[in-house]
Amino acid sequence: MNITKTTFLLALLTVLFVLAGGALGGQNGMVTAFIFALVMNVVTYFFCHKMVLMLYRAQPLSEGDAPEVYQMVRELTMKASLPMPQIYLIPQEAPNAFATGRSPEHAVVAVTRGIMNLLDKEELKGVLGHELSHVRNRDILVSTIAATIAGAISMVANMARWGMMFGGGRRSDNDRNNPIGLILSIVLLILLPFAAMLIQLAISRTREYGADESGAKLTGNPRGLASALRKLQMYSQKRPMTISNPATAHLFIVNPLSGKNLLRLFSTHPPIEERIQRLEKMV
Repeated sequence: MNITKTTFLLALLTVLFVLAGGALGGQNGMVTAFIFALVMNVVTYFFCHKMVLMLYRAQPLSEGDAPEVYQMVRELTMKASLPMPQIYLIPQEAPNAFATGRSPEHAVVAVTRGIMNLLDKEELKGVLGHELSHVRNRDILVSTIAATIAGAISMVANMARWGMMFGGGRRSDNDRNNPIGLILSIVLLILLPFAAMLIQLAISRTREYGADESGAKLTGNPRGLASALRKLQMYSQKRPMTISNPATAHLFIVNPLSGKNLLRLFSTHPPIEERIQRLEKMV
């Protein structure tokens, strides 16, 4: 994910956020949302990894508690010429993992307790190689910021919809004078979260294919990652994660949302079967 694409993505999401502010509070709402978006972009640039880790109550994983994980990460980072990332544990039994951080020097790799219990050494190494490839490909910053802003868009849109339902009395005169404007605002508030989700979907699938390929090359074992993805798919359908915000779903190596969830129709992840086929062709 190059600088141009990152800039375009953040600008587009910022525009959506400003539109949500406009639907909530008119011109003053747009100005307020724009200023807030600028502040949020700066804050998320420096603290995005802390926000995501806080959402999932992730805690630092010590080398004494997971020596094999540290050994694998150390080996892979040396091979990829990357600095050693921080390693965190997500206290959930659902198997999954993600990488976050604004740069390789500030990268974090987080794994769930479930993935450490489920996968064998080569499979877990494949997953770690995939996540470190996200770091090396420098696409973890845009993913984390996208998740933060998209989540904020959904939050503002929800606030505005509830405000229209329960605070409509204050706007009744305006609504009578401009019913079309009210209808357009309602439509906009419905469509904005959907548009933000589509932006995430558009960038995420390519990211996952790229990280699969470069991760398999990094470990030298495409079969390990393919086997891991097969297991993760099977277990994620039986035991979906407790996910704090659907806007963060694209950060994970496999979609953490339940297969029964309607959001899976618009999954930010490419089909697992296709990912496995591509990996097996690399053998």
